Amino acid sequence: MRDVLEQWRPVIDAEIERLLPRTIDEAYLTDFFGPASYAYDPDAIQRALASPLWDLLDRGGKRWRAVLFLVFCEAFGEDPRDFLPYACIPEILHNGTIIVDDVEDGATMRRGAPALHHDHGVDVALNAGNAMYFLPLKVITRNPAELDAETRLAAYEMLMHELNRTHLGQGMDICWHNGRAIDITEREYLEMCACKTGCLGRIVARLAAIVTGQDRETEREVARYAERMSVAFQIADDVLDVETSMEAGGEFGKGVGNDVREGKKTLMVIHAAEHADPADVARLEELLWAEENTDEEVREVVELLSATGSVEYARRQARDLAASARDHVAALDLESEPAERLTAFTRFVVEREV
Repeated sequence: MRDVLEQWRPVIDAEIERLLPRTIDEAYLTDFFGPASYAYDPDAIQRALASPLWDLLDRGGKRWRAVLFLVFCEAFGEDPRDFLPYACIPEILHNGTIIVDDVEDGATMRRGAPALHHDHGVDVALNAGNAMYFLPLKVITRNPAELDAETRLAAYEMLMHELNRTHLGQGMDICWHNGRAIDITEREYLEMCACKTGCLGRIVARLAAIVTGQDRETEREVARYAERMSVAFQIADDVLDVETSMEAGGEFGKGVGNDVREGKKTLMVIHAAEHADPADVARLEELLWAEENTDEEVREVVELLSATGSVEYARRQARDLAASARDHVAALDLESEPAERLTAFTRFVVEREV
């Protein structure tokens, strides 16, 4: 899977650059957004949109959502290069959510550098992040694959539905982050993941099914695959953060134990709150609610999550969800080689080390 991601990443970046060039000029603005009513300021738009986006993209990221879209197209028997512009839609949406999430979470770092609102300002970051929810819709408007009106409408309606649910998930996560008590059920947590993370995965799968003309049942099956795989990814990502902290030993650098420092209510935390002694639960809540945590306090939380079996429990849940995702792939009549990639991807997201 790493080879597939590395193969497609520069292709995806080149396509994103067609949608939002690194350098903004009058000709681009007129072509893409229509003639100005009075006068555009390309330099301001450069600093407010293009520069923040490319600052974030150039820091890394696997582009797995865009690549997964292309794998789906191939699995449906189509040439993925015919649909490259559409692969940008989930990728830009994802990066838009990252920018806004970092502001809302008060994050300090993103992909090894200061979060964008620290480098560009909160106002620029929020505007750029919000613009990225709408910019990808221009792909459907410009219609590079010459889709009929009914198909384009289906894509619009799907995107609006899933993006609304994404904000439901973010709303739950924000509320929980601001709460002092760990009074969240596992099902509520999974629903939050299904909305916040799963909806972007569902957009990948459903968009590929819609633009390639698949029937509704196929669209539903690949959406279930993508949602379960995405939730597995989120849980595995939380486990990875804790495991990195465990492996760090006495050396806690930047980026280690981020979830603990942010007071994140993960599946591991929910499980520990249900199975630890009341005194330990009270201590866990105290540490997660603290404005700042020392390295020793991060280590204390990690040790508690490990001692209650919560880390292993979350790892099993991620693997079970990944297995469920594979069942949905097996239920469809897909091209064999890309179907194997879809299967391999469910293992990659839960077993990756970085």
